[in-house]
Amino acid sequence: MKNILFIIFLISIPNVFAQTKQQPKLVVGIVIDQMCYEYLYRYQQKFSDKGFVKLMTKGTHCRNTQYNYVPTFTGPGHASIYTGTTPSNHGIVANDWYDRNTGKSINCVDDSTVIGIGTDSEEGKCSPINLKSNTITDQLRLTYPDAKVISMSIKDRGAILPGGHLSNGSYWFDYSQGKFVTSSFYKQQLPFWVQSFNDKNYPKNCLTKTWNTYYDISTYQESGPDNSIYEELVSNKKTPTFPYNLNELSAGKNSYDLFTFTPFANTYLTDFAIESIYNEMLGQDSQSDFLCISYSTPDISGHMFGPYSVELEDIYIRLDLEIARLIAELEKKIGKDNFVLFLTADHAVVPVPQYLVDHKLPGGYLYKEPKMLELIDQVKEHFGADLILNSMNNNIYLDQETMASLSIDSKIAEKFIAGELRKWEEVKAVFTTDDFMSNSNGSNWSDMVRLGFHSKESGEIIYILEPGYLPKSKDTDESRKGTSHGSAFNYDSHVPLIWYGKNIKRQDVFRKVNIIDITATLTHILNLQKPNATTGEPILEILNK
Repeated sequence: MKNILFIIFLISIPNVFAQTKQQPKLVVGIVIDQMCYEYLYRYQQKFSDKGFVKLMTKGTHCRNTQYNYVPTFTGPGHASIYTGTTPSNHGIVANDWYDRNTGKSINCVDDSTVIGIGTDSEEGKCSPINLKSNTITDQLRLTYPDAKVISMSIKDRGAILPGGHLSNGSYWFDYSQGKFVTSSFYKQQLPFWVQSFNDKNYPKNCLTKTWNTYYDISTYQESGPDNSIYEELVSNKKTPTFPYNLNELSAGKNSYDLFTFTPFANTYLTDFAIESIYNEMLGQDSQSDFLCISYSTPDISGHMFGPYSVELEDIYIRLDLEIARLIAELEKKIGKDNFVLFLTADHAVVPVPQYLVDHKLPGGYLYKEPKMLELIDQVKEHFGADLILNSMNNNIYLDQETMASLSIDSKIAEKFIAGELRKWEEVKAVFTTDDFMSNSNGSNWSDMVRLGFHSKESGEIIYILEPGYLPKSKDTDESRKGTSHGSAFNYDSHVPLIWYGKNIKRQDVFRKVNIIDITATLTHILNLQKPNATTGEPILEILNK
C-alpha cells in the first residue's frame, strides 16, 4: 500500500527533470548573415514598427557588440555565437580550410560518413563533426533530454552549427532540388511536416516571379544609384538593376541559386520556422525549447551588390517584415512573457574596395596569384625546396614532411616567410605559430588572430591585410565588383545584438559586448551549466532585474 501511495505521489508532482517557470518556454536565436550595425539606423525610416524597430525600442539593444577574433566568416560566426567561445577552442576556423590529411580543401560541415536525408545529392552529407566544443543548444539537450532544439537556414553551416550535436532537427536548402534536407547524423527520414512543406514547391514557383523594389525606387535615397559599376551582374542580365525577372534569368531552368539571392528566400525560411513552431510543438510545455534561424540571403545578395546597393536596402526592408511576422506568430502561439529572442549577425562587410579607391579612401586588393608564385620562388631559392603546401583564408600551410626530411627548422621557415609577407604593401601584420605559442607578439591584432587560430585547421603563418583591402586571385574587371568580409576591422566585426521577450528590459547598452557573451548570458536565462568551452561573460544588464 505504501508503495502504491508513493508511486501516486511521484506521478502527481511535476517532472523533476523539467525546468522551472523562471525560464522561458522558448528561446529563439536569429542570426542574420552579413548585417552591419548601421543598417538598423540607415534603413530605419523604411522599417515597419513591428520588426527591427520593435526590438530596438522594446528590448535590450547592445549597441557595441564586437567579434573578438578573426576571421569573421559565416562558419566561425555561427559556431562562436552558440558555443560562447572562439575558433581557438571550437575549431571552426573558416568556412573552408586546407586539410593536411587529404591535401584538399574541406567545408566546415562536410561529413563523408553520413548520407543526405531527403536528397541523393552531395549537399546532404553534412554534420557538426568538425565542431570541437558544445553549443548552448547541446547543453540544453544534455541537461534536459526532453528539450527540443530545431535549427534551419538556407546555408548548411547556418543550420548545423547553431543546432549543435544533439539537435532534434537541423535543416538546410538543397540547391539541386530546391527543398529543405537534413542528414543521417540527425534522422533516418524527414518528418512528415517537412515533407509536406517541401511538397508546396515554393522555390520552384518563385522562379516564375519578378523581384522589384517594395517601395518606389525613387525613394531609396539611403543607397547609391541602382545601376552601379561596383555591382556584379546576375546571370544573363546586362545591368545590375531592378527589376529581376527570375523566369528570364533562369531561362526556364530550376536555377535555385537565383532564388536564394532574392527576398523570396527569406520569406521561405520564415514560413519554415513558423511551421516548425506549430508542428514540433515548441514552447508548449514546462520544458524550455530552442529555435535557431539563420537568414542567409543578405549575405548571398550582399556579396554581389555591396552594402550601398538598392538591392541590399530592399532585402532589409522586406526582411524587417519577415521579422515582424515571426514576432507576431511567437506572441500569438507562445506569448510574449514566455519566450526570449535574440537577434545578431555572424559578421558584417567591407564596402566594395574599388569604391573606396575611387573615392580616395583607404582600401584596395591583394592579388594573391602573382604574389604567391613570387613567394614560392623565394622559398625555393632560400631553402632549396618548395615548402608551401597551400595558401587560403590568409593562412600559409607548410610542408612539415619535406622540412623534416631536409632538416629545416619549422620556426626558421616560418620566420623567413613571415618576413617576406611583411614586405607586401597590402599586408598589415603577420603572425606565426611560434608567436602564438610564445605570446611574443602581444597586440590587439595578435590577440584576435590567436583567438581565431586552431593548430590542426589553421596554417603555420597567418597574415591580415590593411583596412579596406580584400584578397583576390588576380586583377580582372570582375574582381573589382562585389565585396566580402573576414577581417578584424570594425566594418566586419561590429554587428547588431538585440534581446526581446520574457524579463528583457527596454534599454541601450553601450559598453563593449563580445559575440561570445551571448551563450554566457543564455546559460543564466536557462539556468544551465556553461557549455564545456565557453569563455564569454554574461551580459549583466540583461540578467539584473
